[in-house]
Amino acid sequence: MAEKGPLKDIYLPEVLIEMRRVGKSLRVTAIDPITQIEVVMVAPASATRAEIKRNARSKLAYVIAKKHTGGKGGEGWEYGDD
Repeated sequence: MAEKGPLKDIYLPEVLIEMRRVGKSLRVTAIDPITQIEVVMVAPASATRAEIKRNARSKLAYVIAKKHTGGKGGEGWEYGDD
């Protein structure tokens, strides 16, 4: 399925992903090294690595797009600015 809206404009050449098992779940942290934005999510331990990575990248792109467009809680900065 193709991305819709502002998410299709987000380019993430590299995403750092850390997965830690917590009981029957995984705590997943995804970081964009360019903007240094970090998101955390919980995934079932039974999910495939590909599913987890795809969902983590999608959540990270969503948060970056929300900040980029000045959405609720966003600072209105441009993507890639320091």
